[in-house]
Amino acid sequence: MDDQQLLRYSRHILLDQIGIEGQQKIIACHALVIGAGGLGSPVALYLASAGVGKITLVDNDTVDLTNLQRQILHTTGRIGQAKVSSGQQTLQQINPHVEVAALQERADEARLEQLIQAADIVLDCSDNFATRHAVNRACVKYRKPLVSGAAISFDGQISVFDSRDDASPCYACLFPPGEQFEEVLCSTMGVFAPLVGIIGSMQAAEALKLVMGLGKSLAGRLLLLDAQNMEWTQIKVARNAACPVCGHPH
Repeated sequence: MDDQQLLRYSRHILLDQIGIEGQQKIIACHALVIGAGGLGSPVALYLASAGVGKITLVDNDTVDLTNLQRQILHTTGRIGQAKVSSGQQTLQQINPHVEVAALQERADEARLEQLIQAADIVLDCSDNFATRHAVNRACVKYRKPLVSGAAISFDGQISVFDSRDDASPCYACLFPPGEQFEEVLCSTMGVFAPLVGIIGSMQAAEALKLVMGLGKSLAGRLLLLDAQNMEWTQIKVARNAACPVCGHPH
């Protein structure tokens, strides 16, 4: 780290639990962020400001006026622009030391495998079960830690699925791929603006902790937030030995 970086990250370095060693782990990290919308915005902003060396943003969408109520990565002047290039612009204004790869695509299974294999940590900020399951399968295959968040209406959830640990459940242990879950979209249900900020910021916090090997992660626990009453519920999640994704020896 040069003098500029030592100054930029000084409030991290002052923390005994982080120090220079922890900050260097952050700088050496490559984070894959899937989705540059409501959750992806605070996730990417905090990862960039914290100094994550490389952030790959994947999203096939463009900025729409209705996004701006909660997707703080984007601005009114960028309506119509690709979300990933708008995001790249914002992140590089915050921290020019961060390399941001902007991929405007809807990554299929093979492409997700390629991207996940190249990353150190994966943050799922997508808004559909098909993507979440595809991301999870690739994370299990390549043993990459996955930080998963979701938010709709006033309800949010977050968990960590750390397939580096054989005892840790995967996303499919919690939401079996064969079961039918109702797909609810922001466009029909609406979403409380700060909710995505709360869940996304927590995703960034969990990711940074995992990168540094700090504290206790949310692996094996699902946190549910009712933001209308500001009440949290914690559910323990066990690994399912019969899980079609992780329930077999690696």
